[in-house]
Amino acid sequence: MNWALKAALVLLPTLAVVGGYQAVAQDAWPSRPVRIMVGFGAGGGTDVATRIVAEPLGEVLGQRVIVENKPGAGGTIAGDIVAKGTKDGYNALMISTGHTVAAAMIKAQAYDAVKDFAPVGIIANSAIAIVVQKDFPASDLKGLIEVIRKDPGKYNYATVGTGSTQHLTAELFRQRADLKAQAVSFRTTGEVVTALLRKDVAYAVDLAHAVRGQVAAGELRLIAVATGRRFPSLANVPTMIESGMPGFEVNGWYGFVYPAGVPGEVITKSHRALTDVLSRDAVKKQLENIGAEAALSSPEEFGKLIADEVVRWRDVAKTAGLEPQ
Repeated sequence: MNWALKAALVLLPTLAVVGGYQAVAQDAWPSRPVRIMVGFGAGGGTDVATRIVAEPLGEVLGQRVIVENKPGAGGTIAGDIVAKGTKDGYNALMISTGHTVAAAMIKAQAYDAVKDFAPVGIIANSAIAIVVQKDFPASDLKGLIEVIRKDPGKYNYATVGTGSTQHLTAELFRQRADLKAQAVSFRTTGEVVTALLRKDVAYAVDLAHAVRGQVAAGELRLIAVATGRRFPSLANVPTMIESGMPGFEVNGWYGFVYPAGVPGEVITKSHRALTDVLSRDAVKKQLENIGAEAALSSPEEFGKLIADEVVRWRDVAKTAGLEPQ
């Protein structure tokens, strides 16, 4: 027998063992740290929510979970990196409602907001609210609508950023309520608050937790939240649905995704781990402190939400005459 063939026969069992070991190692995800990229700067809502879940998620998975910030272009720089990155489960992204808004407002987006990602689940929701100055002559949403309608074109409303989630939510409200009012965009919530206190604007649409200090001080009032049900930490504030706008629901959410094509096992293990993490009282409390409610959806529910919201925000922007940039 040829000496090379003999050598191969001798080594074959060893190679099979090595090959089998390698296959097991590849299946045993995760075997090294997992990176979650955030498309916004440190200290923002998406960043803080990600960091709240990252450490306990790493404990459950048995590997470190590293949060990396890559801000810019409404979160789409990070989205592009993850969408085009490795599909092995070590490359993830935390997104927010802005992910679907960006799909409506950015013309030449480098990725498909729906097709290029594999959803794991929403991890938390926050409340977007209608805010007025303490002396505004209306105590509820119906009253606000009546005041604006009495003087078409007289009133302005404030949001943070043109083409932001807050702006498009405000535009959706204006369309649904058939209001003749002008949007005024500000860079920060602080500027929005100043405009309200000076009565430069009639109302504002912003994240409820962003103005909670002024609300607690009695300077501003929340007259409705856009969530589908009353938000736990704002139980005394009615929803827009309760206030006479059937079907009006917009949640400020944070959600976990991988690039499309990641192994199904990674999705399953990640979702199971998040179920553990989000059931912990300490995690729930930390999320509550930033105005969010722990709430894990299924991957299928999250995928449907992303697809539906992309369509909705494109329709809202088109009706408003907002051109994608």
